[in-house]
Amino acid sequence: QVQLVESGGGLVQAGGSLRLSCAASGSIFGINDMGWYRQAPGKQRELVATATRGSGTNYADSVKGRFTISRDNAKNTVYLQMNSLKPEDTAVYYCDAKLLIGTGWVDYWGQGTQVTVSS
Repeated sequence: QVQLVESGGGLVQAGGSLRLSCAASGSIFGINDMGWYRQAPGKQRELVATATRGSGTNYADSVKGRFTISRDNAKNTVYLQMNSLKPEDTAVYYCDAKLLIGTGWVDYWGQGTQVTVSS
């Protein structure tokens, strides 16, 4: 079964750091873009950061300079290092990946991990 499994969320004080991980597993023949999105209560899901299979990255303006996305292609894993966290970063964070499976390229989502930043 193909799936994305996230870990690393939790409760942290403002100014603190967290590192999220997302590992793809199952019968995967390739991985294209991987990324992180978040959804706060009452708000739409929004892009946080994306990383191409090469070295390309893209960030939301609200996290530039504080968050860093990286990936380990050998481990089919993408990371999100979050520093200088703010209460407004509180949300459920979802991993997204374009996976090549037997039927072609499919967009997969993780189950989400809660990040709560206290003031």
